[in-house]
Parts: sequence; structure tokens; C-alpha cells
Amino acid sequence: MAWTAISTRNETPAISRGGWLDALRFIVASLIILHHFQAAGPVPLAEVINPIFERGGFLLTNFFLIDSGYVLMRVYGPSVGAGKMSAGDFFAKRFLRVYPAHLLMGLVLVVLVVASTAAGIGPRNPEWFRWDQLPAQMTLTQAFGVYGGLGWNAPSWSISALVGCYLAFPWLLKVMRRMGPWAVLAGVVALYLLANQATHALFGYPVYQMPMMYGFWRALPLFILGMGLAVFTEKVWIAPKLAAVVGIVSAVAFFALELHDKHALIALTLISLIILAAGAVPVTRPSKLVEKLSVMSFSMFITNEVTRIAFFGVANVMIAKLALPVAAQWGLWVLGVVMAFVVAFGFHILVDQPIQNRIKTWLKSRRRRPSPVVGPVVSLEG
Repeated sequence: MAWTAISTRNETPAISRGGWLDALRFIVASLIILHHFQAAGPVPLAEVINPIFERGGFLLTNFFLIDSGYVLMRVYGPSVGAGKMSAGDFFAKRFLRVYPAHLLMGLVLVVLVVASTAAGIGPRNPEWFRWDQLPAQMTLTQAFGVYGGLGWNAPSWSISALVGCYLAFPWLLKVMRRMGPWAVLAGVVALYLLANQATHALFGYPVYQMPMMYGFWRALPLFILGMGLAVFTEKVWIAPKLAAVVGIVSAVAFFALELHDKHALIALTLISLIILAAGAVPVTRPSKLVEKLSVMSFSMFITNEVTRIAFFGVANVMIAKLALPVAAQWGLWVLGVVMAFVVAFGFHILVDQPIQNRIKTWLKSRRRRPSPVVGPVVSLEG
């Protein structure tokens, strides 16, 4: 191409740990914690600082879903596309990555609610802990039109939606691998815009405001967008300096825009540019700290709501009984946010990582296990 800052001839950088993509995952997970905790203080942060603390939640979720499609495409796309990993193995690996932690957090909440109710300290908002809502959430089916899933560990709807995306991943991969990078980029953008119009027409909602019950249909276009950005990054080289400038300018523009009002489609474009730029910058000096923080981001996401419910369940009782002043209440709020990080770190080190190590060992032994030969193999492919 004539413009040397963007080329289809240069070799694009491989996805690597310890770089900007990892940093972004930790930053977004931290902002999600802040969003979930913002209303737990004496006065919601959205009222005393800026509404971005309230309205930014759906944008952070958008980032999480786009980034998931992007990273999975770059990490697993080559092996799944080449047939080195089957669709079933890919789904099993991804499902087992998210479900054990989700199940444990659900069980912790059940024990917490039962124990506190037995002690005479029931939830302040019992409507968020209705038992008929629990089955769909525990089975991660709440994002597929199944009744239930409200309350409890409510943010897990996005994990439920991603399970459907994992199932669709191999088939979406086949389609994208047959297309050129610019065609893929145009196609995924057009698909999102069409999905946005379709949900407006059918349900009266834009894609990003679809109810949790239909979370899969909210997540899928964003996940596909992330996959398309990954295909583009793999095949189109972008000069690192240009990528860095685009990433920084997009990040600044994103926060400046959201401080004033909600501009969903513009924000989505800026999020896409941030991810695209982060993936195009080579990781020349990988940071082990950034890598570890990124790995911890899933634990931050899956535990923070449970931590919030447990911590402020106790804190609110203390505030009421001791008539704590506002300054002390803000101190408890800060402590609660800190606890969200501490619990996530402990859960990652003591629970999630050991479970995942055992699962990885089991999956490897399962792949190495020879299949019994029962007769001659006959090909059906002609």
C-alpha cells in the first residue's frame, strides 16, 4: 500500500502477555468494581462527582465483550481454524474456565443469605434474592430468554452470554477466515449497526440496553466485532507510533465524551480503536506485574458483587446501630472498595488458580489419551 503507516505486507506483531492489552483488562475490571460500588456510599458518586460513574457501566461491559472476542480470536483462532483444536475442545476449555468460579460465588451467596436470615439479619433488598431467580443464574442460562437470573450475582449475565458466544466461535471463525481484512472489518461494523436497528424495531431497545434476559443477543454482535478487529490486526500492519497515538487520543476522547453525555455509538467506535491500537503495539518489554494483574481480572469481575453484598450488609448494620457520621461512612466505603481487590486477589491465588491448574492437567491428559481402535477408519469426505 502507498501509505507506509498501514500495510498488508509487513508482518503484524503476535499477541503477547504483559502489554497494553493486559493492562486494559485490569483497568476495565477495576472500573467495573468502581461502577458496582459507586452507589454504596453515603451518596452515589454519580451524584456528587459525575454521572459517568452510573452510565459508564454498559460501556465497560461493551469493552469486556469486544475484548473477549478480540483476545479469543487471536489466541485460539489459529489452532481452531487449522483443526488443531476441535470446536468441542474449545468450548470445554472456555466453559471450564468460567463456570467453576461462577458456581462457587453463587453458592457463597446462597450460604450468606441463608445464614444472615437465620441470624435475624435478612437482606435489605430481598427482591434481589428471590429463589425462583437462582436456577437460571446458577446454570448460566439467564441470558438466553430463560426465566430468572435477576439479582444474586447479577453481573454474571455477561458470562452466560459469553457461553453462547463460545459455541458460535468456531463457525464465525470459518466465515471470517474466508474474507479479507477490510471486508471483515466492514462486515462486523455493518452487522452491529444492523443488529442495533433490529433490536430497536423488535424490542424498542438499542443493542447495548437489551434486558439481561436477552443478554446473548446483546453480547454476540459485540463479540463478533472483537473477532473482526482481531482478524484486521492479524493481517494489516499498523505502524506502532500511529497505533500508540490512535490509542491515546481515543482513550482521552472516550473519557472526555462520557463526562458530558452518553454517546453510545461514538463511544463504541472509540473503544474499538483503543483495542485495535493496543493489539497493534508490539510488546517489547513485557511486564510480569501487568500480566499477573490481567490474569486476576476475571476473579475481580466474578467476586466483586458478592464482596459488595457481604461487606455492605455488615457495614450498613454498623452504620445504623452506631449512628456513624458521614466521614466514617465514606471511610467504610473506601475500605469496601479495597476489600473487593483483596478478595479478588485471594480468590485468584487460593481458589481459582488451583482449580484451573487441575482442569488444565485433566484436559491435557484427556487429549493425550489414545482412542481405542475398533476397526478400519473410513473417510466420509470423499
